[in-house]
Amino acid sequence: MTDLLDLAIEAHGGLQRWQRIERLHAHIKVGGAVWHVKGWPDVYADIHTSVSTRRPHTEFTPFLEEGQHCVWEPERTAVVADSGDIIEQRIAPRSFFEGHTIATPWDRQHLIYFTGYAMWTYLTTPFLFKLPGFRTEEVEPWQEEDEIWRRLKVTFPSTIPSHSTVQTFYFNPDGLLRRHDYSVDIMGGTRSANYASDVRSFGGLMIPTKRRVYATSPDNRPILDRVAVSIDLLDVGIEP
Repeated sequence: MTDLLDLAIEAHGGLQRWQRIERLHAHIKVGGAVWHVKGWPDVYADIHTSVSTRRPHTEFTPFLEEGQHCVWEPERTAVVADSGDIIEQRIAPRSFFEGHTIATPWDRQHLIYFTGYAMWTYLTTPFLFKLPGFRTEEVEPWQEEDEIWRRLKVTFPSTIPSHSTVQTFYFNPDGLLRRHDYSVDIMGGTRSANYASDVRSFGGLMIPTKRRVYATSPDNRPILDRVAVSIDLLDVGIEP
């Protein structure tokens, strides 16, 4: 049987293509119930994001108002004027989530941290698993309606912030991502299933353009009565 990680990387465009890319840029539309709970409804309803393919780094622009953008990195979040002047920043931002639950409201730096690492993870999957420190293991397959999906358990290194240390990625027989499970530790450990669909080709990369995140029940099935997060990629640009 083909190694699942190798199959997934090849299906999404291949490692050689990925290694020739420096950044991805995307025009996105983000919605869902979680933004209302956190006090930021429609904050990313129409925004542009960019991520580095070499290191954990995400930007969103314009952030809250014209003339400024935000930056996420593992040990820093910031609001930055387009001139380059730092308007506001936070060092060691993950430490500011201590004691948070799903209902805890966020300030601007909380928002930047969560959306920064999440978008970086989504846009770099599955290629980021080849970075130093990642551990992967194929686990038992999963039946979703009439399809059988192979599953990859991924353990993130401590240097790469994400939803949780251990996450599970589901791939269809062609090796394309269909689902991504995790616990959102900075919200108190919510169980989520992130469904990826509508894959399109952008510059040789195959990227899901639609994501819908649902809470999951104890039997690992999605609770479909409410979309926690929705992400639509309207366009993707590649920077060599």
